[in-house]
Amino acid sequence: MAAIIDLVKWESRPEDQLFAWKFPHYNLSTYTQLIVAESQEAILFSKGQVVGKFGPGKHTLNTENLPILRNLFGIPFGGKNPFTAEVWFVNKLMPLNLDWETDSMMYHDPDYQTMVPLIAIGRYGIKIVDAERFLIKLVGTTDSFSAKQLTENFRGATVSKTKSLLLRFIVENQIGLKKISAYLEPLSENLRLSITTHWEEYGFQLISFYITSIEVDAKSSAGSRILDAMSRQSAQAIGGYTWQQSQAFELGDKAIDSMGNSAGQGGLLGAILATNIMGGHAGGAMMQPTAPMQSQGGQVGIPNAVVGINAPKTVYCSNCAKKFTSNMKFCPHCGDPYLGCVKCGADNDANAKKCVSCGSVLASSTVACTNCSSPLTDGQAFCATCGKPAATKEGNCKQCGFRSGNAPFCPQCGYKNI
Repeated sequence: MAAIIDLVKWESRPEDQLFAWKFPHYNLSTYTQLIVAESQEAILFSKGQVVGKFGPGKHTLNTENLPILRNLFGIPFGGKNPFTAEVWFVNKLMPLNLDWETDSMMYHDPDYQTMVPLIAIGRYGIKIVDAERFLIKLVGTTDSFSAKQLTENFRGATVSKTKSLLLRFIVENQIGLKKISAYLEPLSENLRLSITTHWEEYGFQLISFYITSIEVDAKSSAGSRILDAMSRQSAQAIGGYTWQQSQAFELGDKAIDSMGNSAGQGGLLGAILATNIMGGHAGGAMMQPTAPMQSQGGQVGIPNAVVGINAPKTVYCSNCAKKFTSNMKFCPHCGDPYLGCVKCGADNDANAKKCVSCGSVLASSTVACTNCSSPLTDGQAFCATCGKPAATKEGNCKQCGFRSGNAPFCPQCGYKNI
């Protein structure tokens, strides 16, 4: 027969984070001393039922403290009488460092008008208020019960309720990803009130429940792409450039790379393209001359690189940012009218004052060059296509196009107009 245990106690360690621990021996007697520390409660089970509960202090397990022993074992008063029982110690401290995290949940974000995968992360604090209910309903046949086991047991219920209430709250209130952090406190309180009853069923009191962050799920492929797009948008807003210009920058980088890896015509065209892009004409009329050039015959002409400049080119719609050719009057993707810049051809919004690509002033009306019929902006001195002076309005200098009025000599270039 196993030896009778004279002393029963539990020296718990905070780092173990145990909610409950079962004393490893069962052979007790009516002389056994039970020591229960502060913040602990001891529960004795025998023959499938609770035979006693003990709070902090030193207790003798006799028939005065446990009168049910007389019925279960026929133990009389007095004397040292053996009996068997399980002694469970329950830690009634209030841990505040239990973490939780939901899995990915999809919702339609009103800020970005797209489906976004979210995760919520938080922390909760609980306290055992009914040790008997906790042991019977949750612990079962194990020898101890830790905070990790508690988290695993309640993760399904916590995640399910959190996701449901969280999505309902942000959808009903039309809260976007940009503002959701401002609602963490009311969201936490609503969730705490909702799941309190669930914890009480297992003998717990939910003291605190916090959502520490709600963020895009970076582990998912969709979330990774969304975070990349948000990063690009922020960089464009801070840097002051448009999506079309960012595409041109990338094209310029590729062109520069090709200078070292390509030979012949490909490398030359890449060098010319990179020079124009990095020279401040990103996204605009690439490879256009900045001034007329003299041909071998002494006539004003244009370089070979810009032959066919009036041919259709690929542009990006200012409304939907999709590609189409400049010979179309409307975007084939969204139907927005094509309002091309006369200098670079980039599509612009109807209310734009300057070209989003090259920065040229957008005139409300245009006139045509008398030599090649290319469109000219108001006040333009020379035609960007053929280099002829833009003397298309009465009162302009015939040499340089400057508005000189009725002056005999142009105050800009000195040409005699009369």
